[in-house]
Amino acid sequence: MSTDTPGSQSSLHRANLERVLRAVRMAGSLTQAEIARGTGLSAATVSNIVRELKESGTVVVADTSSGGRRARSVSLSGDAGIVVGIDFGHTHLRVAVGNLAHRVLAEESAPIDVDVSAAQGFDRAEALVERLLAEAGFRPDKVIGVGLGVPGPIDVETGALGSTAILPGWTGIAPGRELAERLGMPVHVDNDANLGALGELVWGAGRGLSDLAYIKVASGVGAGLVVNGQIYRGPGGTAGEIGHITLDEAGPVCRCGNRGCLETFVGSRYLLGLLSPTLGPDLSLPRVVELAHQGDLGCRRVIADAGRQIGTGVATLCNLLNPRRVILGGDLADAGELVLGPIRDSVARYAIPSAARQLSVVPGTLGGRAEVLGALALVMSEMGESGALGRSAQTSGARS
Repeated sequence: MSTDTPGSQSSLHRANLERVLRAVRMAGSLTQAEIARGTGLSAATVSNIVRELKESGTVVVADTSSGGRRARSVSLSGDAGIVVGIDFGHTHLRVAVGNLAHRVLAEESAPIDVDVSAAQGFDRAEALVERLLAEAGFRPDKVIGVGLGVPGPIDVETGALGSTAILPGWTGIAPGRELAERLGMPVHVDNDANLGALGELVWGAGRGLSDLAYIKVASGVGAGLVVNGQIYRGPGGTAGEIGHITLDEAGPVCRCGNRGCLETFVGSRYLLGLLSPTLGPDLSLPRVVELAHQGDLGCRRVIADAGRQIGTGVATLCNLLNPRRVILGGDLADAGELVLGPIRDSVARYAIPSAARQLSVVPGTLGGRAEVLGALALVMSEMGESGALGRSAQTSGARS
């Protein structure tokens, strides 16, 4: 039992341990100088904490170089803990098993029926988690936590999936609680756009930035917002619902009940509906992107029009939050400049000039893996004083 009191030396030491561990956990690997800059701790304090963590087996230290100078790279030990990521999409289920050193140990994606019940979906996820853990050679009790992504807003107070969720039959279900009971593991849940933003922030096109927006365009449209290095969810968990910005009050009725939302003009159902009469009923968004790259004029026009509409929403985000970068994810991101160019054109037209000049619009680098990798990162960001810190704190307490 801890006897730390607020403001005591042991309490301060524990807090500093957590700051260093969190910095390394989220970056994967940092030099001691980078840890000092990121945490605000002195170089001497960082050096002492790193030495302590190394002796306890929590981190590994390797010689490297930074800016042409010799440096020491710090990363978490490969056996410091196991995390699991689960991403439920409109037509897929993806699961990944990784360690705190940012190494993905096993990963698999499987199709699911969009009309599948929540119980059947959880059955599939439970079986896949158990199989991947066995393949990676880890017992369930080695898992520190599970990150779960779902395509819809999560109510912060109840943990339930909101009514605008894309998966039918899931509204009102608390997926985190349900999966935690099934797996017997701590589960952290968030919507897929937030996890895509976290994935790109930690693993992909957002590395090194503290302010960005991740726009996912697939069956629906959502945005994950990173402000000061943290996912911004809002008090009710609905921040980033960019797909429901109204573009035309007389436009099509959206699933949210309003008319003319951005999603009604750029979601996959609308885009495929424009092209199916000429290209066939079995058309998919990846196929539209493929045909556009091959020069199909109709597909190129539809993608460009969608880009201009998305750019209108991005301009609104730009004016409100002034992010440094907007990262496009989802199937439409594979269109590259065919969609990014029109997005930038709309941003230049509708955003405040100073905000537009500071903004870069880029495709995500993680593709369809962004959300499941973000689920792994979610566990790392929510660990708090569990896992590796508990072992290190016990070691330091024994020395006190």
